[in-house]
Amino acid sequence: MRVDESPETDADIDPATAFSVIASETRLDILEALWRADDRPVRFSELFDAVELADSGQFNYHLQELTGQFVSQGADGYDLRYAGAQVIRAVRAGTFTRTPDIDPFPVTGACTRCGGGLLAEYADEQFAIDCEDCGKAHGEYPFPPGGLVDRTPAEVATAFAERVRHLHCLAADGVCPDCAGRMGTEISRDGDCCLDVSVRAEFVCERCRHELCSPVGLTLLDNSRVAAFYDDHGVDLSSRPYWTLPWCVDDQYTSVEATDPWRLAVQIPLAEAKLTAYLDGNLQPVEFERQDCGH
Repeated sequence: MRVDESPETDADIDPATAFSVIASETRLDILEALWRADDRPVRFSELFDAVELADSGQFNYHLQELTGQFVSQGADGYDLRYAGAQVIRAVRAGTFTRTPDIDPFPVTGACTRCGGGLLAEYADEQFAIDCEDCGKAHGEYPFPPGGLVDRTPAEVATAFAERVRHLHCLAADGVCPDCAGRMGTEISRDGDCCLDVSVRAEFVCERCRHELCSPVGLTLLDNSRVAAFYDDHGVDLSSRPYWTLPWCVDDQYTSVEATDPWRLAVQIPLAEAKLTAYLDGNLQPVEFERQDCGH
């Protein structure tokens, strides 16, 4: 089934109206109480007890304002709708409320260009990993402020690596990490890029316009053939931060074999073996070629 692309239906709510509904501390408290509930749906009396508001009439007014778009009501009580859960997730992630300031810190691994140490820096909700010596960029990607809470620098680096892995592989599969809309893929070889690569994939969501830029190799991190290649050498690929894998951050491992249609090759060396992945213009693997030691 394909959903009609028309901007509004009879059930749609104007965005300004939707945001005005949640512009209330009491209503956010109600959403938070529902989110924290061990068992849902939650009956009116239990929900009222969980929110610090003495007047039940006022409480009911705010609850009814939320019901429909953010909260569902049934015979057994009230529950969060997807939109309500997204509001609380955004609050807890710090998307609207936190502006953290943390000092740069070193991360595991060495520069893939010069072997120097790597430093992670956080600003404007973006994490960037760069070489301390030559300045080579090893990726700059969004990371919600909530991801910094109650984590050591090493734990933050691990969380960041996992987030990058999953978001970019999801985008390569055509699914927007933000809204689940259709993600388009465009191969680019023009202009400067903060990733310090010339051949790259630019993902744009057709619905919400969310954008991601990715080295070609990065989209192979969840590929079973690549994981098996590492397993054969006793290496767990899932435990390796992407910035320690040269084929994920360096141009020299990616080549363009054709442009009409696109055919890209990513060389993945390991010990004395090499796996070459061939991808189409949507970054979907179409062929693998493996060369082992002595062959």
